Amino acid sequence: MEGECSCSFYQRAKPYIAMISLQFGYAGMNIITKVSLNRGMSHYVLVVYRNAFATAVIAPFALILERKIRPKMSLMMFLQIFVLGLLGPVIDENFYYAGLKYTSPTFSCAMSNMLPAMTFVMAFLCRMEKVDLKKFRCQAKVLGTIVTVAGAMLMTLYKGHVVNLLWSTNSSVPETNSDKDWFKGSILLIFATLVWASFFILQAITMRKYTAPLSLTALVCFMGTLQSIAVTFVMDHKPSVWTIGFDINLLAAAYAGIVSSSIAYYVQGVVMEKRGPVFVTAFSPLMMIIVAIMGSFILAEKIYIGGILGAMLIVAGLYSVLWGKYKEYKEKEIEEAIIPEAVKAVNGNKQMMILANIEEINDIEMQKNSEGKRTVSVAISFTMPQPPMLAREAPEGLI
Repeated sequence: MEGECSCSFYQRAKPYIAMISLQFGYAGMNIITKVSLNRGMSHYVLVVYRNAFATAVIAPFALILERKIRPKMSLMMFLQIFVLGLLGPVIDENFYYAGLKYTSPTFSCAMSNMLPAMTFVMAFLCRMEKVDLKKFRCQAKVLGTIVTVAGAMLMTLYKGHVVNLLWSTNSSVPETNSDKDWFKGSILLIFATLVWASFFILQAITMRKYTAPLSLTALVCFMGTLQSIAVTFVMDHKPSVWTIGFDINLLAAAYAGIVSSSIAYYVQGVVMEKRGPVFVTAFSPLMMIIVAIMGSFILAEKIYIGGILGAMLIVAGLYSVLWGKYKEYKEKEIEEAIIPEAVKAVNGNKQMMILANIEEINDIEMQKNSEGKRTVSVAISFTMPQPPMLAREAPEGLI
């Protein structure tokens, strides 16, 4: 009994564990990528190598594990995968890396916290999310989204006093960003977040028909590799930018490709299929908190009072959104459990009514036969009465 309870708890907790682990992976990508970009690596080339690593890692698993369940490729499905590759691997990653280069990992993650709000609004416009403000769970989702965005904006606009930490005395990465570059990076990050939200919505729509998540991930990464190669040839003409050795640049490309693309796309797709895009994006504020702590250790980033207050608001908003999604998920489970029982009850009532009608018809026929016996005299007593035709055919016709 205890084993069954623990197994049931693990099944319920799996989506939460997967998304929290994914935020740690994203946080590591932000730190490593920031160091690589500061050392002069082109973000266009980084996107190419990232998606090439992702394709090489995920494609063998997709070919072997999903060879029997992979749907046939249609023109509409190809166009959706083409657009997914353009949105996620090309536009989102390039704009995010450019914004990260001009700002800092903590600031980039703070701007990305607008993702749940953008995804919630886009999902509502696409009729993937229902908002009934009369229900408390819907109010919690809306309020949580607003509070989360407010916390991210507080971290961005208000700094306050610096919080002195023991491990943040040594600086390994100098701060060279001007106010102009900081503003440019902010605009790039906002646009990248909008594209990222669009990617989540289209991915959820595509997975309804293309039910092989590993294959879909491999195809999106492969398509993104081809598209990003074309973009790099157009935007950066120097052959030297393609040079990569056994250094932080290779680590950034491999880590981002394996963890942040192949594994992340697959995990997001599986969780999104069960819980929806808003649930997946609601965990993004955790990445900012993790990056702020890791950045203070590795990059010696300064932590301000505004950042701490903003983080507290983000956690409160995240809890509100997740609580609303949890209540919505439980209501859906109850409805799915009630409907089969109602169908069984209706079918049982129909069968009872049919049997009652059959018995009533048989009683009427028996009364008619008994009356006929009394009036017709002795001839019927010498002949076997035929079974009533109505009583014999009624069950078949009614059923």
